[in-house]
Amino acid sequence: MAADVKDDNQPYDEINVTPMLDLAYVLLVVFIIMTTASVQGIKVEAPKTQAVTSLAKPQTKAITITAAGDVFLDAYPVDMATLEARLAQYKSANPSLPVVLKGDAAAHYEKVSAVLEICKRLDITEVGLVTKKAG
Repeated sequence: MAADVKDDNQPYDEINVTPMLDLAYVLLVVFIIMTTASVQGIKVEAPKTQAVTSLAKPQTKAITITAAGDVFLDAYPVDMATLEARLAQYKSANPSLPVVLKGDAAAHYEKVSAVLEICKRLDITEVGLVTKKAG
């Protein structure tokens, strides 16, 4: 019986790596989440203006028009009918819906005009145009 007690009190020769692996997995997940959270929107070359103002408001919807003429609503590709339907849905939930239009400097003016016409039809009055400060 005394021999059993002596065996239980002997120091361990092996390191338990399970807690270290748990920590490594948690750090990996945090790193992946933080890396993907920093990627936002669609990359466009905004036109340059003299003054730049901040248009950031809560629940702002971003409409992006690329140089190729593709339209995105909050980084999701949409056609004009889908854009109008989704904006109408957001407008019914928030009557003072703010919208920010990010158009590439080389985007077709017809697309920009069509998006602004949709906003006008839906009575969205808070529309901001994203630009870069010149110089």
